[in-house]
Amino acid sequence: MATDPIHGHPPWALVLVAVSVGYFLADGADMLWNQTLGQAWDLLCHHLVVVSCLSTAILSGHYVGFSMVSLLLELNSACLHLRKLLLLSHQAPSLGFSVASWATLATLALFRLVPLGWMSLWLIQQHHQVPPALVVLGGTGLATVGAMSITLGVRILISDVLRSRPHSSILHKKTRDIRTCDGEPVTRGDSSISQKD
Repeated sequence: MATDPIHGHPPWALVLVAVSVGYFLADGADMLWNQTLGQAWDLLCHHLVVVSCLSTAILSGHYVGFSMVSLLLELNSACLHLRKLLLLSHQAPSLGFSVASWATLATLALFRLVPLGWMSLWLIQQHHQVPPALVVLGGTGLATVGAMSITLGVRILISDVLRSRPHSSILHKKTRDIRTCDGEPVTRGDSSISQKD
């Protein structure tokens, strides 16, 4: 698949891409059912772009290797979900949360930004082998997911690393709102976020 991302792929790769499309469709339907459009519009946009690109590989039987590279981006989702679960369970000022935040940033760089860079470079170099409509679709998808990934990384870096104060004094407010990277508030009591010097 690495030597020929357009035509070369084993049968299991096509199945994995098809299952991934099913996942994104099911997750999008779940978001539409359980969240307002204002809460979920960015992830729905991401899912729409991903489903469009991966469906092209399924329907044509080509670009499956390229699609497999794009699925590397989803390895970062495990860390994103762990980080969010720790936020929702009020574990934000803990060693576990700090490790999850750093793992999220590391996997974001390794499994999102590096593959996105490789895919963009490959698409630019191989644009003469790819139909113009697919160059536009792929370029739009890479630009959209790339911008969302960079924005997500910056939000996590600011909220978890730059704003964290491990040696801060006891807060005088009874509650404090902490927002996850997708904007959901997590209200926490004073005792759970204050730490001793």
